Amino acid sequence: MTRVLTELVNLLALERIEENLFRGQSQDLGWGQVFGGQVLGQALSAAAQTVPADRHVHSLHAYFLRLGDAHKPIVYTVDRARDGSSFTTRRVVAIQNGQPIFNMSASFQIDEEGFEHADEMPPFPGPEGLASEAELWRRHSERLPEPVRSRALAERPIEIRPVDPVDPFAPEKKGTDHAVWIKASGPLPDDPALHRYLMAYFSDFNFITTALRPHGYTWVNPSMQVASLDHVMWFHRPFRVDEWLLHVMHSPSASGARGLVRGSFFSRDGRLVASTGQEGLMRRRDRKPQD
Repeated sequence: MTRVLTELVNLLALERIEENLFRGQSQDLGWGQVFGGQVLGQALSAAAQTVPADRHVHSLHAYFLRLGDAHKPIVYTVDRARDGSSFTTRRVVAIQNGQPIFNMSASFQIDEEGFEHADEMPPFPGPEGLASEAELWRRHSERLPEPVRSRALAERPIEIRPVDPVDPFAPEKKGTDHAVWIKASGPLPDDPALHRYLMAYFSDFNFITTALRPHGYTWVNPSMQVASLDHVMWFHRPFRVDEWLLHVMHSPSASGARGLVRGSFFSRDGRLVASTGQEGLMRRRDRKPQD
């Protein structure tokens, strides 16, 4: 693994404090607040560490309650809600400064045979020849404020290649669909739980901002307040995050200063491996806030 990928894996691995109590360090991606994908990945990691290894997460439902401080650790408490013969349910609360900032329910299942059908992967171009997100940010490096510039230009644990990128400082209006190719920057161990909570981390990149594309805005616009409100995932089939995955996203609605986005993760060979969903705050600061 690369150094930065090893750091990310360690970040999500957590420190076990007690039987159902874990502590995770925080990562500053440049804006002082905890990245939502970090809390998702750490919470799923905490839940998975209380579940037998032969049970894999098949769904999670989460709410972001408060902004997290990227300079302080987060404590995760796990409630062993149910241990059934086929399914195991866990509830996780993330706490910082004595207050819950996030909660999640996750369900795990043993491997079972059953009926099979799935959507086909849309005909998007492959990752070859597409510019990485890091390359795209380098083109605008002089316009990025510190410390965002340092983080944007630093070595990354994941590579993201947008299929149809926009200029973050002069975005044209696009459609309601968006897709990115994404994978870890190096090989990873054969641990299904690791690949699942890394996907949870990956899934929050470029997600809610898909709902801004039809309006010609990006999160860089100083008039915008953008934050994740909730996040859902369903895991359908085995996958590896150290191989290319295509996250196809669609925003069916934006209203009430909120945007909704649905997504599908496809493996390189076209298998639907996971489904995603998120609603987020998309508030224009030049409008009078209601909260």
